[in-house]
Amino acid sequence: MTPSASTLAFVESPVQLLNVLEWAYAEAVSAPGGAPLLAGVPRQPSRAARGPASGADPSDADSGPAAAAGGAPAPAPDRPAGASSWLRIVVLPPTDPMSRGQLRRMAGLARDEGYEVAWQEARGGRLAPVKALAALARDVRAARRVVVGDPFSRYVQLLLTLVRAEELVVVDDGTATMEFVAQTGRGERLVRWHRVGGGGLPGRVRELAYAPVSATARRRFTPAAGKGRRVEVFSSMPVTVHGAMTLRVNEFAWTRSRFGPPRLTKGTDLVGTSLVETGVVDPARYLDAVRALTLEHGATRYFAHRRESADKLRALSEATGLEIVRPDLPLELIARRGPVGRTIVSFPSTVVHTLPYALTGTGVTVAVCDVDPAWLTGSASPRARSFLAGVTETARDVHRLPAQTASAAG
Repeated sequence: MTPSASTLAFVESPVQLLNVLEWAYAEAVSAPGGAPLLAGVPRQPSRAARGPASGADPSDADSGPAAAAGGAPAPAPDRPAGASSWLRIVVLPPTDPMSRGQLRRMAGLARDEGYEVAWQEARGGRLAPVKALAALARDVRAARRVVVGDPFSRYVQLLLTLVRAEELVVVDDGTATMEFVAQTGRGERLVRWHRVGGGGLPGRVRELAYAPVSATARRRFTPAAGKGRRVEVFSSMPVTVHGAMTLRVNEFAWTRSRFGPPRLTKGTDLVGTSLVETGVVDPARYLDAVRALTLEHGATRYFAHRRESADKLRALSEATGLEIVRPDLPLELIARRGPVGRTIVSFPSTVVHTLPYALTGTGVTVAVCDVDPAWLTGSASPRARSFLAGVTETARDVHRLPAQTASAAG
């Protein structure tokens, strides 16, 4: 790690990396002198000229033009060398190609801002996590501040056993932040809201073996007052922190300073969700709901979630006539740059909380469609119904659509 890089950030998804950039911008603005807002930004050099992310396999780089609604965004103007060297971002990429592609583009934006970005493979084989841990151990111990994007990640929790920093920052990983704050407040084990028990005896053995690591992470996220250690939550979610935690609201100031305002189209855009892929919502019910929303709101485009399967998206397109858009950046950036519909309709998800911030003052209406409990699968987590309802009920500045609107038209 660069000696001056006193802050080390770990991200595993494109949205986490976006939120690290938002946090870094907020940190700079709060410093003496602040960070100026930009009147305009020049065009970004082509990815081909810049090459793939460092430490990555060149064969994994992008091989075609960007999607119509997700081309490469423009960076900030050139900055003095070392201007942002206080922050080093370590990308721990997943294995799916869509996430990796978005992460590469977000890594390019981070470098354009002057931050150091490292690409560290931690998946893809039994020894990969061990090798990654060994490669990162020294830097983790040396960091004076650590930023993480997914407190539920077992790999992040494992890294936390090595952290000596007094300050820990948790940036948004979507609606999971709501569950993270609630679970740590209740002193519960950290478990994703959509996860259900399983794995039989081997699964229980793994849980027991991992229990000491999980317990250490839980203690690290909930420091006692007056002990010197600090935990900051940087979030757009409606959370109430507890104990020695502090909250800083993510208002997407970096996104608004670098992109837009967008050109608005006359139509409606739908935002996809991975609720089917996570086993929460029945595929047929989801298809009916999307079809109904398309007819009722005159939607023309469907922004796919990066985890949605190709087969599912093909079926949606054939049933509804929607243009399927695979964004190559997080939706907050795509929508802010435009063009975007005057109305954006989503099921309960992160974007019903983040888009009102990113699109403030643009005239775009964000609407959220409730999930009817009848849409849930038999294997859905017992927490699914109440959690999804909570995501909808706590969203600010959005128009709420009843679930029966979708089911009635299906």
